[in-house]
Amino acid sequence: MRASDLFILLVLAGLWSLGFVFTRELAPAIGPMPTAAARVVLAGGFLACVILARRLPWRFEGKLAAALGIGVVNSGIPFAMYSFAAQYLPAGYSVILNATTPLMGVILGAAFFHERLTVYKIAGAVCGIAGVAILTGAGPVAVNLQVLLGCAACLVAAACYGLAAFLTRRWIYQRGELDNLLLALASQAGAVVLLVPLAAGTGLAQPASGLAVGSLAVPILALGLLCTGLAYLLYFRLLARIGPQRVLTVTFIMPPFGVLWGAVLLDEALSWAHLWGGLAILLAVYLGLKASPDPGARDRTADTDGK
Repeated sequence: MRASDLFILLVLAGLWSLGFVFTRELAPAIGPMPTAAARVVLAGGFLACVILARRLPWRFEGKLAAALGIGVVNSGIPFAMYSFAAQYLPAGYSVILNATTPLMGVILGAAFFHERLTVYKIAGAVCGIAGVAILTGAGPVAVNLQVLLGCAACLVAAACYGLAAFLTRRWIYQRGELDNLLLALASQAGAVVLLVPLAAGTGLAQPASGLAVGSLAVPILALGLLCTGLAYLLYFRLLARIGPQRVLTVTFIMPPFGVLWGAVLLDEALSWAHLWGGLAILLAVYLGLKASPDPGARDRTADTDGK
């Protein structure tokens, strides 16, 4: 992996983990579906503006329907699930459960996409889950039905992320190239089609007021523009370069970032569990990156260098 790809991976981990903090703040205030819908609408608007500024031709090469479907799986369903979970779980818990995504990718890849299981992949998944388990002990939450439903929602979202990486490779990159900006925009448009009607049907969690909307403006804009629009642009670029198995390791890097954001922004206490869990996760990332890359990723790297 190139140093530039590793840098993008770290930036992506920071942006996505920060998104859980904003979702935790917004979902109880305005409701899970309005939170998820606002996120994708703002992200789509941001990406459309970038495309217009770059004067990029709106040519989807016959892949618009596939990209919209990927958006439902890769953004629509996960954002709805994590927004639901944010009503009951601390942001750190959602970030930690999100780290099961590479494990989901390994399972789904072996079951449905003919991915070869290697010793490194299995060892990386085991170390990652061990790190997640250690980190979970850093902030225990009393277990009840709502917490269990929140955890289940996070696991559904992680499975969707794992599935979407393989669908993107099969539906998009194995059928030729599609500009990453157009792919990111179409994916958010697919999520908009799913989430906006759901948000309209459920409405706001509580009556909106000018003061309330003003206080939530910053987290809404940051969640939509930075943690979603910019993050998905980086994600699809990275997916084209290094393949689905490697790009999914971003979720193993996110828990330490989530702990950092919690300590800085929410004054959450640190413990030894964060250190040992973080080290286990870093080992998982190393093993995941050491695993054999997607064969097609090497070929696509040269094609995407100029994008």
